[in-house]
Amino acid sequence: MKHSPLLITPHFVLVALALTFSRIPLEQTAPLPVPLSKLPALGSVDERFQSYNVEMIEVTGGRFWAPYKQSSSAPADTAQPTPGGMPASLYRYRPPIDLANSRLRKLASALGPAYMRVSGTWANSTFFQDSNDPAPEKALVGFNGVLTRTQWHGVVDFARAVNADIVTSFAISPGVRDANGIWTPAEAEKILHYTRSIGGSIAAAEMFNEPTFASMGGAPKGYDAAAYGRDFRAFHAYIKKSAPNMVILGPGSIGETSFGQIPGIQMLHSEDMLQQQGPGLLDGFSYHFYGGVSQRCARMGPMGTTPEAALSHDWLTRTDRDEAFYAALRDRFAPGKPLWLTETGETACGGDPWASTFLDTFRYLYQLGSLVKRGVQVDIHNTLDASDYALIDETTLQPRPDYWGALLWRRLMGTKVLDPGPSASQDLYVFAHCLRGKPGGVALLAINADKANSHELFLPAKSMRYSLASGDLQSSTVDLNGVELALTSDGDLPAIDGVSQAKGSVSLAPASITFLAVPSANNAACR
Repeated sequence: MKHSPLLITPHFVLVALALTFSRIPLEQTAPLPVPLSKLPALGSVDERFQSYNVEMIEVTGGRFWAPYKQSSSAPADTAQPTPGGMPASLYRYRPPIDLANSRLRKLASALGPAYMRVSGTWANSTFFQDSNDPAPEKALVGFNGVLTRTQWHGVVDFARAVNADIVTSFAISPGVRDANGIWTPAEAEKILHYTRSIGGSIAAAEMFNEPTFASMGGAPKGYDAAAYGRDFRAFHAYIKKSAPNMVILGPGSIGETSFGQIPGIQMLHSEDMLQQQGPGLLDGFSYHFYGGVSQRCARMGPMGTTPEAALSHDWLTRTDRDEAFYAALRDRFAPGKPLWLTETGETACGGDPWASTFLDTFRYLYQLGSLVKRGVQVDIHNTLDASDYALIDETTLQPRPDYWGALLWRRLMGTKVLDPGPSASQDLYVFAHCLRGKPGGVALLAINADKANSHELFLPAKSMRYSLASGDLQSSTVDLNGVELALTSDGDLPAIDGVSQAKGSVSLAPASITFLAVPSANNAACR
């Protein structure tokens, strides 16, 4: 029997609830009161805050992170070069993504409106074949990949079909430079012109992906902050003339609080690059964040985590550390500009094996709740459906636990952010929003990662409850109110029904995530 899609009526107010950790004492604390009607407003967030990445290498086809196979990497494929000279065994060839797939479009549409970022390290050295001629068998000199008109047309069509605005970056490899080694808009101009010619648009762009690791990412040998500043000024001048409505993002840096501390790792620093480019050139300040590197890249140093630590305060709050670092740079070099997190996931290097399980959903939802409270306007998850950290399994096109968490966020959490006040313990994380589509309604998110103990909230009104849990935290499936979430036989989203929760104490089971929709919050800030 075909089920109706998820429907949340405007008579509910949301509370997204807690994850608590094993360090909490065995004795239970008193229920945490949530004065729904009195929660003050902190600000608002972009309607497309929760977004996703589709790597350029997915669009063109090529060698991306090899999926894990029984805790080992797939066989090596050495047919093409690897970014930064990384070991070939970390990668596997995959054909271009089928962006016309009806199930993929259906699942992406349910997360809209969103931003769809098409970028990544491979985009830094991708040549755009701006004709209908067959693509060359090998990339041109100065490039490592080829993007065809048909492939980019597929991106534009997909974005239009799923209510996504395109975010991208452009080539900066030796193939786009003049005789003096200076960046030229040769590739950017082709893509922008062709996009307009087919009725599309690019909402925002970084000059290139992760300039902190410029040489590893395809920039010319010896590339430094001065070269970045010179290139960015040329980029800015071109965009303001040719695409004045496009949001210019930058610098798109990553890892200065973590990877930059690893001996032998060479990187450029955002402060130096921003000083070299000069003031007033950014419309939005962007950065990337991964809490560590996956086991694939363990050779880079002890920068990862383990399943045992995945619910720890340290792991979950690493996102706050990096936000504080880049927000401080934003305040110095682009005061008042919105902060965008344009690439993030469980870990760099394609994620760990458990990135596809319910265990990662705690990190995913904590990051959304915490960063929006701190003022981040856009959070772009890597990826939609490629590698182990994707929202959707690329082979089966079945939603992973992070997808179900994303779907509940999209349906319930509105754009106005509220202050829920302090939590009862270090490991009970509470976030608040106005309920989507319900004037006066309130949404709270609290995260309980305590594997042993329940915790309680006290709500002064009845609610509808949506609890995510799993008997195995490293399962690729998750239950909603005790029933496994899965697509119907037709590939449709199932009906997602809450259960009635009386006013008063609301018990949060160990290692669970609960969303509550409360019909009578009567919050003045949400009217």
